[in-house]
Amino acid sequence: MEAKEIIARRVAREFRDGYVVNLGIGLPTQVPRYLPTGMHITLQSENGFLGLAPLEGEPLPGVVNAGGIPCGLMPGAAMFDSAMSFALIRGGHVDVTVLGGLQVDEEGSLANWMVPGKMVPGMGGAMDLVTGARKVIVAMEHCTKDGEPRILDRCTLPLTAKGRVAMVVTEMAVFRITHGEFVLIEHAPGVSLADIRARTQARFAVSEDLRPMKLD
Repeated sequence: MEAKEIIARRVAREFRDGYVVNLGIGLPTQVPRYLPTGMHITLQSENGFLGLAPLEGEPLPGVVNAGGIPCGLMPGAAMFDSAMSFALIRGGHVDVTVLGGLQVDEEGSLANWMVPGKMVPGMGGAMDLVTGARKVIVAMEHCTKDGEPRILDRCTLPLTAKGRVAMVVTEMAVFRITHGEFVLIEHAPGVSLADIRARTQARFAVSEDLRPMKLD
């Protein structure tokens, strides 16, 4: 199983029926593929949709997620302007946001909008989502392509938000941040605690109930 699939499968287990969920661009958009049978969530997109769905058939004109990818609509979906969309986010009406990350540190701070050496248009809705959603999950690969840890003692890139991340899911592990403490709660099948420590710069505690990830 590839890293991105492991991450998406594990994140999908954090949702509950009826949740309003915002998914960041990239890896987080894969999460709905792995929702448990019978679970229904409502996808909110900061570009003005409530009730996005996987694309089936021909694309509908102008119906795209925040990353510009064509999407479908659920029955009863709503479309509105950015002011209304960000009022939902800032008003605390999004239950969970799932965002990709470049770095997360042991205080639960996130850096995910400035890519070194590349032109970027800005942070988009990330800062609003991280501060407005009730729960923030970061879904990212454990290390960079060069093998450098992404989970650090302190972020070195410009922050998206400080101390707002509740959970980090990688292909190796699941961490929960509780009262400012980084805690390892799950490991991927076949991945040892030593493997995780070797690839994680941040200090972390190990839960007494540490267990393997469930991915089915």
